[in-house]
Amino acid sequence: MAYYSRRLFCFLLCNMVALAFIASSHANLSPTFYDKVCPQALPTIKKTVEAAVKKESRMGASLLRLHFHDCFVHLGGPTWQVQLGRRDSSSAYANETTDLPGPASNLSALITNFNKHGLNVRDLVALSGGHTIGLARCTTFRSHIYNDINIHPSFARNRQAICPQSGGDNNLAPLDHTASLFDTVYFKNLLKRKGLLHSDQELFNGAAGSTTNSLVKTYSSNFGAFASDFANSMIKMGNIRPLTGKQGQVRVNCRKVNS
Repeated sequence: MAYYSRRLFCFLLCNMVALAFIASSHANLSPTFYDKVCPQALPTIKKTVEAAVKKESRMGASLLRLHFHDCFVHLGGPTWQVQLGRRDSSSAYANETTDLPGPASNLSALITNFNKHGLNVRDLVALSGGHTIGLARCTTFRSHIYNDINIHPSFARNRQAICPQSGGDNNLAPLDHTASLFDTVYFKNLLKRKGLLHSDQELFNGAAGSTTNSLVKTYSSNFGAFASDFANSMIKMGNIRPLTGKQGQVRVNCRKVNS
């Protein structure tokens, strides 16, 4: 699904290459970046994405993951004004993905990684809530369900039926049991020690004074607070070291650097 979602956005964005060249004199990200050169750009993209999500519910999670990965390296939910005008990098290195927090990261590593990118603990917990939609591969949660102690025993057994100790690496499990709805079930699950990924459950360990416990509790019972913080954190993440103006390039094929 991540591959299909990337193709979808590449199709939309590559059809706007000429527009980006016209607007490239602007040096800052702005939600009105394309208003003059292509006033129908956002409605067109919104309509296309909504149709894709309706056809395949996992598309929503794939698009969130795409935004998260791209920004860190160079569905009933909230809405926010997307800052437009970001240009493409003129380089692409696979090893840059190691700068992303992984599913086995502990809380200290997660906080350090987010801080390095100008994001705080609130951003960490809110953005982790993006796991309220989507699925995860067995290989990303196997160690958690077989080796960790901060997991509900019956939940671990249930997931072990999907993910054996050997083989089945690509077997899928929902990140929460309402995997196609943007809601607070993800956080409710953490309170019950039913986080699918080790990095998810690290946000709530029940220890007094934990920097993230209170936020998990708040979001679990207050969708408005979660939705608001999620939108704000998505905007912050979208502003991580953007290339604007004459920086970088506008790729003819957004999946690879111009030749």
